[in-house]
Amino acid sequence: MKPLLSEVNDSVALQNLGRASVQIVHDLKNHLNGLKLYATFLLRRMEKSERPADELETINKLISGIDRAAKDLTSLVQYGRPIVLKKRSQVELKDLMSRVLATLTESTNEGLQDIDVKVASDPILGEFDPELLAEALESISVRALQLHSPSDTCAQLQISLKVDATDAGSTAVIEWGRVDSQGQDPFNSFVGRDAVRMSLAARFIEAHDGSATHHDGLLSVRLPLR
Repeated sequence: MKPLLSEVNDSVALQNLGRASVQIVHDLKNHLNGLKLYATFLLRRMEKSERPADELETINKLISGIDRAAKDLTSLVQYGRPIVLKKRSQVELKDLMSRVLATLTESTNEGLQDIDVKVASDPILGEFDPELLAEALESISVRALQLHSPSDTCAQLQISLKVDATDAGSTAVIEWGRVDSQGQDPFNSFVGRDAVRMSLAARFIEAHDGSATHHDGLLSVRLPLR
């Protein structure tokens, strides 16, 4: 009978497997980028030769599929690697949320009229990595729109940004309301690409010494303000 691995050996084996998996995923992403390059070149050639519209549509769908797959692989690579923050001081959190909402409008069929945003009037400044934090807030906002459950009184997704000040310090609180997660924690589910991005978003938040939680139809992010 083959002896069982000790806990130490088992942990080392899992770490090695994780590193190998990240490298394989990274290589796959590079291959996809090469395929996209060739597909784009083919599309330009076909456009010049006035090919039928359905053929051009097929190539465009192929490129879109490659982009989606590459984005998924990027999320897996990010999840498998240590998070390195590039913090800046005096980052305005309200500006980050404005960027997120603008991107949300461009990348989805939802307009700002479908989102009810309430933002504190005073500046909300902190020491953050603006790129990673914006990516996390965008992933959460996209998922909140997908899980949005309109009520009889309000059909809009509700997003609020405020400051919770106590004797221990100030905390920025961002909440997405009216979210129906069907009994699951959106931050701790790995079913599908959106769930992986939500888990990655939670890791980005936690790297800032914050927290990302879900309770009673409310997604909440808390970030310490220094």
